[in-house]
Amino acid sequence: MRALVTGGRGFVGRWLLEHLASEGDEVTVVDTETDVTDEQAIEAAIEAARPDAVYHLAARSHVGESWRDPLEVLRVNVLGTASVLDAVRRAAAEATVLVVSSSEVYGSVVPEELPLGESAPLRPVTPYAASKAAAEQVALQAWRGYGQRVVVVRPFNHVGPGQATSFAVPALARRVLDARRDGREELAVGTVTTRRDFTDVRDVVRAYRLIVVHAAPGTVYNVCSGRDVSIADIAHLLMGLAGVELRLVTDPELVRPVDSPVVRGDPSLLFETTGWAPRIALEATLRDVLRHLDEEAAQPPGVTI
Repeated sequence: MRALVTGGRGFVGRWLLEHLASEGDEVTVVDTETDVTDEQAIEAAIEAARPDAVYHLAARSHVGESWRDPLEVLRVNVLGTASVLDAVRRAAAEATVLVVSSSEVYGSVVPEELPLGESAPLRPVTPYAASKAAAEQVALQAWRGYGQRVVVVRPFNHVGPGQATSFAVPALARRVLDARRDGREELAVGTVTTRRDFTDVRDVVRAYRLIVVHAAPGTVYNVCSGRDVSIADIAHLLMGLAGVELRLVTDPELVRPVDSPVVRGDPSLLFETTGWAPRIALEATLRDVLRHLDEEAAQPPGVTI
């Protein structure tokens, strides 16, 4: 299969490229060297690649940072999606386009609504979530209006080695390692009672390819484990793996102003359509996150892994 991946050098993109290569796919990458809203540049890349599948990952993806520049988030996430879809229609009309949304589109939920299925109402509460909800509508309109082969995925929290420490789990892991190194007895945390549905990024990208191969166009799929875990549990697992015992201390700077107490997805449609199930246990994921951060810290300045 020939594939084109936008945002292919980001955290998820790098793991997707590795997985596609392991499946024997021929892959073209479009990343920060190309503005995803530049239709001519995107169309030229698609014409050259002649893809059977386009994985549209390129996005402004940090929820917290979206509050500071909502217009840029909307430009990249919504207009970028529209540009990619339009370019594919002109240059590779038969290609399947996988558009990556987010579980953030569900917004604030209450426990009675869990687990969240794909038919749950969308109630985005952040600029990032609003941009993803709008991008979904652009994608689904392309299916309804043009008959374009488009599928939408809503990944829940995914984590793994190489994720930036601006995200919750690697940030927590970094603070655990720093506390161990400095001999501190406290660990700064945000709201530790928050519960989220975590999946290893390597399982997530495996789901993406299976969806491209097996899914019906015009369909939305949750990508999640169907289990929720508290941030406190994550912290204690990380401490156990790092061999330290720390006292959790709430830092007001780490507390989100808007946060659902618990989020858990229903992956039934994905299971039924593709046979996918997560393979990597959370403890193994966290061990790999810690190992990667340790290795990264040991590298000379200016070297990344």
